[in-house]
Amino acid sequence: MKKLSFSSAMLWFGLFFLYAPMLVLVIYSFNDSKLVTVWGGFSPKWYGELFADQQILDAVWTSLRIAFYSSTMAVIIGTMAAFVMTRFKRSWAKLTLSNMITAPLVMPEVITGLSLLLLFVHMADLFGWPKERGMLTVWIAHSTFCAAYVAVVVSSRLRELDMSIEEAAMDLGATPLKTFFLITVPMISPALVAGWLLSFSLSLDDLVIASFASGPGATTLPMVVFSSVRLGVSPKINALATLIILCVSLIAFLSWYMARRAEKRDRTPMN
Repeated sequence: MKKLSFSSAMLWFGLFFLYAPMLVLVIYSFNDSKLVTVWGGFSPKWYGELFADQQILDAVWTSLRIAFYSSTMAVIIGTMAAFVMTRFKRSWAKLTLSNMITAPLVMPEVITGLSLLLLFVHMADLFGWPKERGMLTVWIAHSTFCAAYVAVVVSSRLRELDMSIEEAAMDLGATPLKTFFLITVPMISPALVAGWLLSFSLSLDDLVIASFASGPGATTLPMVVFSSVRLGVSPKINALATLIILCVSLIAFLSWYMARRAEKRDRTPMN
């Protein structure tokens, strides 16, 4: 019998520590009892209750729309910022931009949310816009802090590119803008996709900043879950979390499967 090494033991302990709570949550999502800590038998009724709760369904749809719009805008802003940070010559303006872009990464979310709230309030007093906080203000707030993560991811990819390819394209008559879209963007597309997915996850998961920037007309899913948990954990929340875990697991498995197929295709010798 093969002896279990210390590294293997630590690996299994880490996996158990990470995934045991999720397993318990999935099991208790099928609990027939209203009390989440008392097992009352197997029943899938809470999934039916979940899909009958219009408030949660509206919050899910709102969160998905905000996450999609925010991640798309964050990729645009973050890519432009990353291009400036990596391609412009060193100057005080470039250093200032780099510090401003990376500030949201280390800034507490409470400070960021409060700053955006004060900004929206003063803009409404001075310009009359926005008249009320809602989905638009949450979108702006999420795009602001997600752009910092995109800028870091994209800038690391831009630093690894061979600039001679872009210079060759411009020597052949391509404009800088055409070179960027036809040469640079395809080469950094993996970083753009990674930044978009990261921004989507951050926006979908955010609670603190959305609480400051949202109003009565825009309630995100984390806000609904947090408010319901404060009043007592409902088994519907367990069912919702189980569905989220299932969706994330399917996406991760499909990504792994497609990457594995691409790797095998690249290794297969051509006839």
